[in-house]
Amino acid sequence: MTYETKEMAAGGYRYIPGEFQYSSGVAAEPGFQLVRARFEKVVPIVEGFKRIEAHLSALGRPLAAFAACELRSPKPFDKDGFRSFNQIYTGTLREWGICKGDDNPVARSNVCPLFGAPEEPGFFAFSYTVPAENGDTRPSFVITGQAETIETPEDPYFIVERGNVSEEGMLKKGPVAIDEIERRLRAFGKGWADTTAVHIYTVYGFHRLMTEEMGPRGMNRGGLTWHVCRPPVVDADFEMDCRGVPLELVLPVD
Repeated sequence: MTYETKEMAAGGYRYIPGEFQYSSGVAAEPGFQLVRARFEKVVPIVEGFKRIEAHLSALGRPLAAFAACELRSPKPFDKDGFRSFNQIYTGTLREWGICKGDDNPVARSNVCPLFGAPEEPGFFAFSYTVPAENGDTRPSFVITGQAETIETPEDPYFIVERGNVSEEGMLKKGPVAIDEIERRLRAFGKGWADTTAVHIYTVYGFHRLMTEEMGPRGMNRGGLTWHVCRPPVVDADFEMDCRGVPLELVLPVD
């Protein structure tokens, strides 16, 4: 499968079209770079959007510069609950003029912490474009989170090795997500060597997956960050995402 990208001219980035709730990834256009900002603690969705809007305004950036986000939720959703949540989330993106119909350019990950889960869904971090300074041409991109799901004629979210959380099960689940992430990277002409962070989200052990798949593929160039979190959909057990972002910061939450 080969992905085509589309331009989000008002935001200064390109994206891989995905579902109505998110794109499959974003990459800054020439002359722009992505910046990642993490909140000191998870901020509820409504408040988070207000803080993001204020942050972009203070930088003189348009709302369209909002390109990616990382969410945290209390627990996994069932399919109907996940869709209802996404309708609320995308409502603000439509108000901002970013999301039009089912075409949503913003990349996203949404996972559920095993420890310290928020009481309601909220923002953990977000990424946005700024003009590149001093001719800096380092690539910057964010790839949306992917679980061990595939699309089948019977089920668009078929979970591979459902319920099998053994080392062998994780060794089969992991490559489903990894292969899809690699396809998205290739859409932007990138690979693992271009990443600055690779995040793994699971509450189960995956040592063999690291040594037999991730390491040999070069995924651990900058180390692997393990978040003890569940994917956002019930019964999924593994998710991952990655990014190549040269500048990151932490925003205080009063």
